[in-house]
Amino acid sequence: MSKVKYYYDPDTLSYRKIEPKKSRKYRNILFFVSGSALFGFMALILLLNTNLLNTPRELSLQREVKNYELQFELLDKKMEQIEQVLANMEDRDNNIYRVYFEANPIPEEQRRAGFGGINRYKSLEGFNNSEMIISTTRRLDIIQKQMVIQSKSLDEITKLAEEKEELLAAIPAIQPINNDDLTRMASGYGWRSDPFTKARKMHWGMDFTAPKGVPVYATGDGVVKRADNAASGYGKHVRIDHGYGYMTLYGHLSKYNVKKRQKVKRGDLIGFIGSTGRSEAPHLHYEVWKDGTRINPINFYYGSLTPEEFENMLKYANQENQSLD
Repeated sequence: MSKVKYYYDPDTLSYRKIEPKKSRKYRNILFFVSGSALFGFMALILLLNTNLLNTPRELSLQREVKNYELQFELLDKKMEQIEQVLANMEDRDNNIYRVYFEANPIPEEQRRAGFGGINRYKSLEGFNNSEMIISTTRRLDIIQKQMVIQSKSLDEITKLAEEKEELLAAIPAIQPINNDDLTRMASGYGWRSDPFTKARKMHWGMDFTAPKGVPVYATGDGVVKRADNAASGYGKHVRIDHGYGYMTLYGHLSKYNVKKRQKVKRGDLIGFIGSTGRSEAPHLHYEVWKDGTRINPINFYYGSLTPEEFENMLKYANQENQSLD
């Protein structure tokens, strides 16, 4: 209830009631309404900038933001797991696979290198979470690059493994005659007495004594280069080109079981023991060539002999006796 105001009238020597003017009354009402509206507007602005009052749209956006933050956390954990798996693969690649196949390791800085040149992430700048988004995108790009490098490395390792397998299959690695068919290892690689001239000369292979007709086997994968008796001294003989610089020769055969340009595998039957050519008795003259040079075949029997058998062969091969051709 509004207060009633009075004033003293000296003419009547009494107090009279002050009657407010209508304009002032309306002005007071206007001030009150304007002040209330202003206060209400300021209060609304304040509430809208706090968590006390949110519109449905804002609540929906807040839920989306929280969901994105959760997804980023999950993505971050997944990237950490991928990085750990990649690091393990890279370690095995550099320290096991590439070492075994004699390939140079891939430098760490090459695996972890970023991307130079233009700013790849300019379109991601200017947002509230730009730093997090750019960091995550950059990590994903580096992981993708690491995966490409590792994939190419594994392709290279696969190729090297195939070549290594082919090389191991091609290297002469078994004895050309079965031990059960072998009478004795007559003569080894080195200086020996010639059976015809009795002069001391270099014997370029190993002589295996066995009865005529005993099977002779290819000692490694390859292609028959020759199967003829046109070479002086060897009689009927077979030459196999194994690739990688290796070639083997099987001399003094009684007959062939292969022909020129035929592909053979280690252990395939290629001919039979004989005494053709410059030979004193039935035997196999066996040579190993590497890059055009004849080398000692004694080092190429690891695929068929036990340590004891190899030790026994080594003893006979080192005896400077008379060869059979």
